Amino acid sequence: MRIMGLDYGSRTVGVAVSDSMLITAQGLEIIRRGEENKLRRTLARIEELIEEYEVEEIVLGLPKNMNATEGARAEITKEFQEKLERRTGLPVVLWDERLTTVAADKTMMESGVRREKRREYVDKIAATLILQGYLDNRRLNLEREKAANAL
Repeated sequence: MRIMGLDYGSRTVGVAVSDSMLITAQGLEIIRRGEENKLRRTLARIEELIEEYEVEEIVLGLPKNMNATEGARAEITKEFQEKLERRTGLPVVLWDERLTTVAADKTMMESGVRREKRREYVDKIAATLILQGYLDNRRLNLEREKAANAL
């Protein structure tokens, strides 16, 4: 089993996938499209990756405002979630993605990636950070459950 992480933007979707042990997230690619509402090729590519990597669950970054409210972009993301669920038949979990793009940009800056090149990679790294956060939280919850059941 693997889990896929997605960073859904107006013209790109950053894609990451977990290892088979659900410990680490690796960035795969950025799916680009010409117009925001043109999703057929994007969804088809996601389906190809799901099959290739044997994905059984998807984590989709939910863009919340800093005060935890949801704006227009969050609503668009939820519509994409519904399309993904219908098309793939997989569960799609929404995951708070606040500051992942900022963290991705900072990571690249610290790694010496030039400003012009950062735009090429930021969505893939953001998807990796979204998925890694979800995997870490999932593992922590499983450990808590084991500890509680052991009592």
